[in-house]
Amino acid sequence: MTDPAGSAVDRLAAVGSATEGPPDPDGKTKGKRTYGPDFLTALFQDPLDPGYADAAARRAAEGPRSGARRWSARTAAALTLSVIGFLLVVAYQKTVDEEPARTQARDTLIGQIQNRRSETERLQKKADDLGGEVAALRESELGGAAVAQLRDLEAITGVARVRGSGARITLVDGPTSVNAVTGERRTEAQVKDTDLQLAANALWESGAEAVTINGQRLTATSRIRQAGEAILVDIRPVASPYQIVAIGPGDLADDFRKGYAGQFFELLSSRFGISFEAAKAKDVTLEAATDLKLRSAEPSVEPSAAGSGGPEPSVTEGGR
Repeated sequence: MTDPAGSAVDRLAAVGSATEGPPDPDGKTKGKRTYGPDFLTALFQDPLDPGYADAAARRAAEGPRSGARRWSARTAAALTLSVIGFLLVVAYQKTVDEEPARTQARDTLIGQIQNRRSETERLQKKADDLGGEVAALRESELGGAAVAQLRDLEAITGVARVRGSGARITLVDGPTSVNAVTGERRTEAQVKDTDLQLAANALWESGAEAVTINGQRLTATSRIRQAGEAILVDIRPVASPYQIVAIGPGDLADDFRKGYAGQFFELLSSRFGISFEAAKAKDVTLEAATDLKLRSAEPSVEPSAAGSGGPEPSVTEGGR
């Protein structure tokens, strides 16, 4: 018969011996499963990560080698800064060396421009003097009636300066807006070349005898066209505000305002903000057209009616 008390003592001794020693998560210690400390307990027991410990040990063992690497890094940084500084010095020196040549070229161009301008003024004065001599000779050779008729023709064609009263039409670009999405400028509020053409034609139709746009005299061969955002009148640019001055009847401004052109510009003003004004102009002088050249000319009288019996006149080039 076995002793119950002894059996109990033996089981307690067996259990005590089983629980001694390190934890056994696999439960292989005499068939008993035990567990190690949890993550927080292990973290507080050993807060230093093993990787830091290995790095510290390696740094302690390789101290001189790590210092050499630091020296190499500092040397490389110093060399890089030295190279950059050298390049900056070279670039600055090159710029300073080229500045005199650049300044000299600029001074040369300015001198050429001034010389050409002086030469142009001299030639223009000579041309004016020769023009005056030609006019004096023409008046002395022709009779008074012929000279008066010639002056009337010159005034009509735009060759001569004219003076009188008429109308002054003013057109100003409206505010320019920008598309918030595409960034493109909207040009609906800008005066177009077709608007100036419309105004000039309306003035001619209302009886104007001479018309200028921003000082540019219009003739039978004048052209008003658009070049990008610029408007050219006989290859000369004009900009807002556009002043169209015409010499003609006393009611020229009123007729223009009440006509189709005035109504059209009133519509542009109310819709797009283009400024429009038609007022009377008193005692204005319109300069003659510049560089007016005729490419061909034909006699106004038939050769048979001339009765001169001489050779028939031919078409000429470059006549005025």
